[in-house]
Amino acid sequence: MATLSAKPGQRFTVPDWHTNSHLISADAERQRSASHQVRQEARTLRNETNNQTKWDEHDNRTRLAERIRNVNRWKETLDKCLADVDAEIDALAKVKEAAERALQAKNLPLDVAIECLTLRESRRAIEVVRDPVEEELHKEVKLIDKAKSELQQKASEAFEQLCLLQEARQQLSSDHQCKMEALELDRMCLSLSVNSPNISFKVNPTQVPNGSTTVDEWEQNSQSNKERAEAEMKTSAELREATVLAIAQTNNELEAQRVATEFALRKRIRDLEKAYDELKWQEQNTLEEIAEMEEEIRRLEEELRRKTQDLKVAHTRLETRTYRPRVDLCRDQVQNGLTDEVHQLEGTMRALKQKLAESQDSLDALYRQLHRIQTDLGYKTNSLVLDNKCMDTRRKLLVPSERFLPEAETFPQATTHALSARKNGQQDLV
Repeated sequence: MATLSAKPGQRFTVPDWHTNSHLISADAERQRSASHQVRQEARTLRNETNNQTKWDEHDNRTRLAERIRNVNRWKETLDKCLADVDAEIDALAKVKEAAERALQAKNLPLDVAIECLTLRESRRAIEVVRDPVEEELHKEVKLIDKAKSELQQKASEAFEQLCLLQEARQQLSSDHQCKMEALELDRMCLSLSVNSPNISFKVNPTQVPNGSTTVDEWEQNSQSNKERAEAEMKTSAELREATVLAIAQTNNELEAQRVATEFALRKRIRDLEKAYDELKWQEQNTLEEIAEMEEEIRRLEEELRRKTQDLKVAHTRLETRTYRPRVDLCRDQVQNGLTDEVHQLEGTMRALKQKLAESQDSLDALYRQLHRIQTDLGYKTNSLVLDNKCMDTRRKLLVPSERFLPEAETFPQATTHALSARKNGQQDLV
């Protein structure tokens, strides 16, 4: 007969079975409750993080837009400042060229003044006089040297200022270029979204790059560049005004000196012509006097010859009467008359000879004086020729001074007004 085999293992009771079922149900309830709690917390977290992410992204977009506006505003400021610096560089360069042209133009007056002084060194004898013309020419040379020194200094200062302006412009240009690049990058960042291509994780994106600056340092750098450029432009404008006034002043001073020199030269020429005319008159009168004196000497000599013949006659009569015989050799009135005549003729001849000698001396003195007059006339003729050559040489200086001044439109209004006021004042003085 077959037997029922018994299975190995533990046997549970019915209560154990119910207890196990109850435990399983209770665990399932707790697990579902915990899962629900997690789901609720996850939903809340998703909502909160989503909102936070959206607001953070919105705030950063706003910050990017504001940053772009700030950088763009500074870029526009630097654009204007760069344009002003370029205009100032151009204006200062023109003033520098004008100063150099004016400096170069001073070579001609200097050469003319030195040439006039050299020409007048050819004067002779008494004509080598330190007259007002020579004094004015020496003043002119000193004034030209002073003007050249001043213009050279202004040109050198303008060159140095141009270098400073170029340096300031370089800093502005570098700052401007940096802002252009920063604007491009920030605009690209503003355009990025989750749908943009080429977005990816980066290695240590939150690190602070080397060389980073604060906002205050960033703004201070641009402000310093702008202020330096403005300061250099102000200095350049003042230098331009001073240079233009220096050019005008030197031109006016040289023009006034040129007028003074030529006035003295014309006066000297008039004095020379007057003295020349006076000497020519003296020469003519002296020549006439010489002619009359020569005629008088000829008459004295003729008279002396006649008196000599008369004396010979008287001597012959006296000598002949000594041969009268005996008693007839008497001292009669004829003898006394002839004797008186001889004495009278001898005295007359002595007087005539003395007067002839005096006349000859006077004639010699007249010839010496004539030679002196003619020599002085030669000196004055030479001086007139030299001074007229000086006048011809100085005609090279009749060039309008305005050609050496820079164009008015290249300067700020204040500069041109100051220059106009200076010119009007000088015209009033004239």
